[in-house]
Amino acid sequence: MSDVRTLLAAARQRLGGEDAVWESELLLSAVLAQPRSWLHAHPEAVPSAAQATQFEDWLLRRAMGEPVAYLLGRRGFWTFELDVGPGCLIPRPETELLLEEALARMPIDAAMDVADLGTGSGALALALAQERPQARVLASDLSADALALARANARKLGLEARVRCVQGDWYAAVAGACFDLVVSNPPYLGESDPHLVQGDLRFEPRQALVSGMDGLEALRTLITGAPAHLHAGGWLLLEHGAEQGPAVRGLLSEAGFADVESVRDLQSHERVSVGRWVRVATEGSL
Repeated sequence: MSDVRTLLAAARQRLGGEDAVWESELLLSAVLAQPRSWLHAHPEAVPSAAQATQFEDWLLRRAMGEPVAYLLGRRGFWTFELDVGPGCLIPRPETELLLEEALARMPIDAAMDVADLGTGSGALALALAQERPQARVLASDLSADALALARANARKLGLEARVRCVQGDWYAAVAGACFDLVVSNPPYLGESDPHLVQGDLRFEPRQALVSGMDGLEALRTLITGAPAHLHAGGWLLLEHGAEQGPAVRGLLSEAGFADVESVRDLQSHERVSVGRWVRVATEGSL
């Protein structure tokens, strides 16, 4: 039987790429139920036959492109770990920028009504509820599988009493409700986007990735429908593609939003766009 050192060396060669070391260690540490630091402290340890078989199976599936998050059934986001699966989009670090921008607009000591539309695994909704204990958070998704994961994650984090999960397509899920802040990381790839046949995206649910020919269909729906579901002064915050900032800002401005801006990520891509809804007084109103 091979020891830890030998297994990792062979795995790194099989996987290749810049993430091969990290992925090999992550998979083997999960198989052995030990932290990654343990692997470096015990390179001579010999896994059991069952553990070696499990590691081999995961390596084969990873080499074929299956995401590490789906193999492990979990993914870290913000300060916690979420259960994930093929029924939902894998949370990504870029979405933490959307979270940070939302938190910057949510007072710590004030109650607010917040909606996370298209919640997936519940990443945004749960982080908002955790960081702002007085917020009343609604999380929606069209996918029953994704919503089941969001509910399970809420229970695991002890937030099930403060995050209400509802099934439905965008604003159809919230009926006549109004919010102080709405966030969404919607699908924003076009139907022929080359990224769809690359990397992890090949295994993730297409409905969570693709939005019409230009990738803006869901973003248009979210922006045009927001005024009916935002209180005066309420914020709409949206994640989008790296090249979609100008288009999203244009849609927000056309819909009547004020304070429209896009925020850049660590790679200097415009990744999040925001707008504040200011209701215009109609003729005859007080």
